[in-house]
Amino acid sequence: MSNTTYPIAKDNDGQPIWKFIFSELKPKTKFFTPFNIISLPIMLLGLVLIVIRFWKGIGAVTNLSQEIPWGLWIGFDVVTGVAFAGGAYVLTFMVYILNMHKYHSIVRITVLNGFLAYVFYAGALLLDLGRPWNVINPIIGNNFGTSSVLFLVAWHFLLYMLAQLIEFSPAVAEWLGAKRARKILSGMTIGAVIFGITLSTLHQSGLGALYLMAKDKIHPLWYNEFIPILFFVSSIFAGLSMVIFEGSISHKVFHRMISEKDNKAQNGIIHGLAKICTGAMFAYLFMQLLVFIHGKHWDLLNTGMGQWFLLEMFGFVLLPMILFYISYRRNNILLIRIAAIITMLGVILNRLNVTVIGFKWDMPIRYVPTWMEIVVTLAVIFTEIWIFKWVINRMPVLRDSPSWVKEEN
Repeated sequence: MSNTTYPIAKDNDGQPIWKFIFSELKPKTKFFTPFNIISLPIMLLGLVLIVIRFWKGIGAVTNLSQEIPWGLWIGFDVVTGVAFAGGAYVLTFMVYILNMHKYHSIVRITVLNGFLAYVFYAGALLLDLGRPWNVINPIIGNNFGTSSVLFLVAWHFLLYMLAQLIEFSPAVAEWLGAKRARKILSGMTIGAVIFGITLSTLHQSGLGALYLMAKDKIHPLWYNEFIPILFFVSSIFAGLSMVIFEGSISHKVFHRMISEKDNKAQNGIIHGLAKICTGAMFAYLFMQLLVFIHGKHWDLLNTGMGQWFLLEMFGFVLLPMILFYISYRRNNILLIRIAAIITMLGVILNRLNVTVIGFKWDMPIRYVPTWMEIVVTLAVIFTEIWIFKWVINRMPVLRDSPSWVKEEN
C-alpha cells in the first residue's frame, strides 16, 4: 500500500485553510519538462488569440461564416471530446451498478478526466458562439423553445457536470481533511452516479440528434435517422479507448503514487476493457452495415467520399475491433493500446465527417480551420492536462485514501 500522507484543512500549527490551498498552488514536480516547454508557449499564444476572438469577433480568428457556423471548435472540442469523456459514465455504471469492483481503482481518475473534459468543452462552446452572452438562451428555452434538442442537450451538459463534481467531491474532501463533508458527499455518490449515467446516455445521443435537422446538409453516407443511437454506442468504445490510452500514460507518469496492488491489477483492467470495446465496436459496425444497406447508397462508394467512408469503416472500426479481439485472446497489452489509439483516431474521423468534412460537402468553397483555431484547440487541451496533473499530484485520485477514511469504513 502507498505510504503517502495527506494534508488536512488545519494542521497542528493552526494553518488556516486558505493558506493551505495557497501553498498547494506551488509546483511539486520538475517545472522544466519537455511537456511544459512545448505546451506553455501554445497556451500563452492561445490565450492571446482568445482575447482577440472576444475583442474583434469570431471572424477575426476563424473561417466560420453564415453558411458554415460550426467548425473545428464544435466538431472536435465539443462533439468529439464528449465522446471521449464517455468513459466516466461507462466505468461508473460498471462499478456502482454492476458491482464490477475490479475496475474500482480507476473510477476516480476516469471521473476526473470526464469532469474536466466537460468543463473545458463547455468553455470551447462559448468560444464558438458569435454572441457568447446568448449561451443562456438554450438553457432557458428562449428562441428555441423547451421542446428543442438544444434545450435538452444544454441541460444535460449542465446537470451532468454537477453530477460528476459530486462523484469526485469525496477526493477533494479527503485532500482537505474534511471528514464530515467527506461522509456526506460519499453518501450522495450513488445517487449522483445513477443521475449522471441517465443524463450521459441521453446527451451522448442528443448530440447526434442535433444533426437530424441537417438532412440536406450532411453527406448521405453519414446522415441517417439512427445518428443518435450510433453516437451513443460509439461513445462506449470511444470512452473506454480513452481510458486505456490515458490510463497507460498516467500509470507510467504517476507510477510512484500507485499502490503495488493497483499496479499489478493494471494489465487485468486493460484486458477487461478490451473485451468490452470489442463487443461495442461489433454492435456499432453491425448497425452501420444495416443502415447502409437500408439506405441503398451502393453507387456512392465509387466516389471520393465513398472511399473516405470505407476507410473509416474498415480502417478505423473493423481493424481496431479485430485487434482488440486478438489482443484480448492473446492477452497482448501492447496490442490493446495500439487498438485503442486507432479507435480514438477513428472516433475523431467519424465526428469530423459528420460535423465538418461531410457537412455541406458539395459547396464550392469548403471550410478549412485557420491555424489560429488549431492553436486555440491545442491550448484548451494543454490547459486541461495541466489542471489534471495538478489534481493528480495533490489529491487521492491514484494513491490510496487517507487512513482515517478506512477507519470510518
